[in-house]
Amino acid sequence: MDTLSYKTISANKSTVDKQWLLVDAEGQTLGRLASKVAKILRGKYKTNFTPHVDCGDNVIVINAEKIDMTGNKWDDKEYQRYTGYPGGQRSASAKEVLEKHPERIIENSVKGMLPKNKLGAELFRNLKVYAGAEHGQEAQKPKQINLNDYK
Repeated sequence: MDTLSYKTISANKSTVDKQWLLVDAEGQTLGRLASKVAKILRGKYKTNFTPHVDCGDNVIVINAEKIDMTGNKWDDKEYQRYTGYPGGQRSASAKEVLEKHPERIIENSVKGMLPKNKLGAELFRNLKVYAGAEHGQEAQKPKQINLNDYK
């Protein structure tokens, strides 16, 4: 029996095949979109997934302003931030955040689904979110994917 054929393959920075993927957020539900994007960023859909290595793809999300939320979340969901000054905690509803910075809604939800360590911060840098249909990564030739094909 050949024991070398049973060795576990562990990916590293040089053996990882990273691609650029384009996701259209129009009409997608926020949580479902964010969980699938987080899995793609992490590399969990790949056969050579390694937990401690950035083996995921680069993801571009367009049309962030056309995202959907179920129920009364547009009014009830609160986003909190801190200015750094005493008494500087600010909160805004999802509707207010959508008007000013629509890309932050997707960024916050995806960031919350990534690991809370150095690897998570590195993975988050592979995400680009744009409010409209235009994006600045045409040179990378991103491949458009349908998130409904992913589980």
